[in-house]
Amino acid sequence: MNLKAVTFLVLFAVTAAQTVSNDTLPLIIWHGMGDCCCNPFSMGHIKKIIEEHVPGIYVKSLMIGPNIAADIENGYFMNVNDQVKDVCEQIASNPKLKNGYNAMGFSQGAQFLRAVVQRCGHKVRNFISIGGQHQGVFGLPHCPTLPEKSRVCEYIRKILNHGAYHHWIQDYLVQAEYWHDPLNEELYKEKSVFLADINNERVINQTYIDNLNALNNFVMVKFLRDTMVVPIESEWFGFYAPGQDKDVLPLQETELYLQDRLGLKTMEEAGKLHFLDYDNGHLRFSDAWFLSEIVDKYLV
Repeated sequence: MNLKAVTFLVLFAVTAAQTVSNDTLPLIIWHGMGDCCCNPFSMGHIKKIIEEHVPGIYVKSLMIGPNIAADIENGYFMNVNDQVKDVCEQIASNPKLKNGYNAMGFSQGAQFLRAVVQRCGHKVRNFISIGGQHQGVFGLPHCPTLPEKSRVCEYIRKILNHGAYHHWIQDYLVQAEYWHDPLNEELYKEKSVFLADINNERVINQTYIDNLNALNNFVMVKFLRDTMVVPIESEWFGFYAPGQDKDVLPLQETELYLQDRLGLKTMEEAGKLHFLDYDNGHLRFSDAWFLSEIVDKYLV
């Protein structure tokens, strides 16, 4: 091979590499309950390994509030709708995100970031949910399975359920805003200030459908040994059949899907929904799996 040919190949390779780098969209990540934007063992670590794996990528780890302490506290006591509005404004004012981005949410940060996709009208290519609770929760974290102890958990859950839909709890307690009571669906739909709205369970907001369907991919990761999320099928948009809390329906058998109230049926038929699982507890996964199955497939 002569020098001219070698030079051409080198220039072609450099140009191709630059094109890939320029086409790599920024990434926004939103942490889960009890965490913060910059924890070196969680979101800080995720940000670092992505930046090392994808040179030149811009990763924005969301902080809700003026500092880390406020960020952690707001994960419990700041109205989710206000948090979503704050994030929409953060993104709109960031010039690095003006041409679009990918979005990745962890645990409760997943359903919150989905609300950003649906409400804010930004250019989002791929949305990745890591252990998110898209149909909400109706249970206690780490609830024991022994019959004598599970009765205690059931009692506590009923107490929480009794107060979850009081307006002042809905306004200030984050976890109440995605508490989904299958024993009283009508009360949930009437009183839920966040989840029932973003799931189009009261009225059909066509903007929510259009913005979600504009995604190239909607990826959902479920943890098979999750004891934090009840039921774990919520991580794949499934939930209890209405009127009881024993039998769980997969997404495809829920009214939400069959009526296509959020456009998920349309998205699945278009090949845009992806259901992944990981055989471990809540948010416990290896870097190797994360890089190969998430980053390489959906962020580059």
